[in-house]
Amino acid sequence: MEDHLPTGTIKKLVGDRGFGFIQQADGTEIFFHRSQVTGTGFDALNEGQSVSYEKAMDPRRNKENAEKVTAA
Repeated sequence: MEDHLPTGTIKKLVGDRGFGFIQQADGTEIFFHRSQVTGTGFDALNEGQSVSYEKAMDPRRNKENAEKVTAA
């Protein structure tokens, strides 16, 4: 059985710093780094674009981050 990946919308991109935030379905935001973007790559993403992603815990910050971010 295949797991359903969460989807969200790119809320903000900070291109010069290489990270952004995804607005999740529940309205909260989750951080992602450019190194976690698959497929088209970070530079092809736009604010307002739909993406799918996996959630993972960042042990340094003890917060959830988005990984394997892919344009939906």
